[in-house]
Amino acid sequence: MPELPEMENYKNLLKEKIGSQVITDVQINREKSININSDLFKSTVQYQKIVDIKKRGKHLLFQLQNEQNLLLHLMLGGWMFFGTEAEKPNRTIQVRLSFGQEHLYFIGLRLGYLHLYNLNQTVEKLSDLGPEPINSDFTVNEFLKRIGTKHGRLKTTLLDQAFISGIGNCYSAEICFHAGILPSKDIDDIDDENRRKLYNSMQYILQDGIKYGGYMDNPLFKGDTLTGGFNDRCQVYDREGQACNRCGATIVIETISSRKTYYCPNCQK
Repeated sequence: MPELPEMENYKNLLKEKIGSQVITDVQINREKSININSDLFKSTVQYQKIVDIKKRGKHLLFQLQNEQNLLLHLMLGGWMFFGTEAEKPNRTIQVRLSFGQEHLYFIGLRLGYLHLYNLNQTVEKLSDLGPEPINSDFTVNEFLKRIGTKHGRLKTTLLDQAFISGIGNCYSAEICFHAGILPSKDIDDIDDENRRKLYNSMQYILQDGIKYGGYMDNPLFKGDTLTGGFNDRCQVYDREGQACNRCGATIVIETISSRKTYYCPNCQK
């Protein structure tokens, strides 16, 4: 599932491709992927300029000239591709937004969605999300304050979108590895020094994920060499049974709160 770095990467690349461009056509192939009648969706979105593209947690917001917002959550299996009809992947397309001869294809939206909301509705839909961990106002003191109110396993807390938005299975594993802390550790057993270390690891890993285009390797457009570059930099995620790059111990997979969790039993304590 795309997480904060993937969505930040999508945002940055799409701003270059479709920022200030007009949506010339809308095609809905699966009505369950949108939230209103398809004819109303099309009439509201078609011929609108993309004023801005923003990210909130694991969501993208396409802000339209008519002050409506397209709120995207790719969820598990969802991804996007931008290009011509000849370049598009041989996959089922749920929604297509056209920009002349080029199109933004939304693929794998079986669980995900592209919903249309006005400004107030958008604010309401995102109101339960916690702070953005890479924003400048999310300081170490703010993090210490928030984590000081939490109990239970670290992994579960990092996945809680009301605690901090945008972190999922991949980056929670990588953050814990970088900090040298077991994802199964109880927060009450993590001292102040290691909580600060956790904050620093969070900043480093998320920024590194953005820098290398996230871990999901489907290119956004033909010739896209950035997207998915972080996949080869993962130290523990999806590497069960392989040797730890730091110490040589075998990477372990464990289930915590019904989620697969990866860690090094030697490097992480």
